[in-house]
Amino acid sequence: MRAEDLILVSVDDHLVEPPTLFDAHIPERYREQAPRIRRNRDGSDVWVFNDAVIPNIGLNAVAGRPKEEYGIEPTAFDEIRPGCWDIHERIKDMDAGGLLGSMCFPSFPGFSGRLFAAADDKDLALAVVRAYNDWHVDEWCGSYPGRFIPMGLPVLWDPQLAADEVRRLAAKGVRSVTFTENPATLGFPSFHSEHWDPLWEALSDEGVVLSIHLGSSGQLAVTAPDAPIDVMITLQPMNICQAAADLLWSRVIKRFPGIRIALSEGGTGWIPYFLDRLDRTYEMHHLWTGQDFGDQLPSEVFREHFLTCFIADPVGLKLRHDIGVDNIAWECDYPHSDSSWPEAPEELAAVADAAGVTDDELHKIGHGNAMRWYGFDPFAHRPRERCTVGALRAEAGDHDVSIRAYDKGRFTDKKQGIALGELAGKATA
Repeated sequence: MRAEDLILVSVDDHLVEPPTLFDAHIPERYREQAPRIRRNRDGSDVWVFNDAVIPNIGLNAVAGRPKEEYGIEPTAFDEIRPGCWDIHERIKDMDAGGLLGSMCFPSFPGFSGRLFAAADDKDLALAVVRAYNDWHVDEWCGSYPGRFIPMGLPVLWDPQLAADEVRRLAAKGVRSVTFTENPATLGFPSFHSEHWDPLWEALSDEGVVLSIHLGSSGQLAVTAPDAPIDVMITLQPMNICQAAADLLWSRVIKRFPGIRIALSEGGTGWIPYFLDRLDRTYEMHHLWTGQDFGDQLPSEVFREHFLTCFIADPVGLKLRHDIGVDNIAWECDYPHSDSSWPEAPEELAAVADAAGVTDDELHKIGHGNAMRWYGFDPFAHRPRERCTVGALRAEAGDHDVSIRAYDKGRFTDKKQGIALGELAGKATA
């Protein structure tokens, strides 16, 4: 299939929250305490909330920038591409990149909203979570119906309030809620506890997918404080691998068979070995560990409950049948540093062609599985023939997608790379 004939729905993109996010949605009594933007003397923009200062990390918003400008230095809104935070510019970037649909994870609250959960005043925290969710659904996604898969932040500190928020969001059409890879690392009960049962029940009842993003546990893969950042970037999928094992062997799937889980930005190349290891572990050990999946193998249970997601992953596409073609969804990862926007369709078409992926399989991987898992129907808003990469790019016209420098000179003398010990102290996901 030619790149221009693809229809692409990304199950993992990101947004940089605009300064006006809370203006219309936070209750008046919390307005002075709501998160706000502050401009630092060095020219960077940071979010301030509950005595925490959260920078806009440059590496999270590098779309359209030359690779030599990548880095973790705090940045400002006028130093990043407007499509990172302006919904109207985002749509232009999506059109120019051939992207029909997108699900956008948060930035400054952390991928699972752990910044808000850390607030001592839980009434304030709840108001902020709900305000964020309403902004995301009503303004970010609602501005362009049929272009976004809405996703909510969870109420991490109270499982019943979390369940209530899932049901509230489901009534607004939301079919995805983000969550942490490992609640235990954030100081909450683990996946193996009954603590979260109200949340699992609500997700199952409402058909809402638990979208667990890589890095959402608040922990990085730090092998040594002086190891280069390349080590962490290479090992990032290991956190999501741990989450998959935790959930697969937990009581959650057995107790709540309707639950569905997406391993967002986790990649797919490791999945075939992981499935083999699950089945081998079950065969050799279940009689004494007490695991019981009835007449199913763990790999079969995995395929019923888990969606795997990838950006390029040539190996994963070659082994797609070992994973399950119905369990694979594509992602663009705009505006993060792993994204190949605006040439993502060409990249996907090339790796799919090299792996011998058929047109029918590519339809599933490129958009069909995302639509099915998340109850997303963009064709209800525009004819299918206007949804292809080629059609969207034609609509974009001469929208500028050229690579250009955004650095205004603040980081001209920055050092190359960074050690993991230094990065761990600045991590915000």
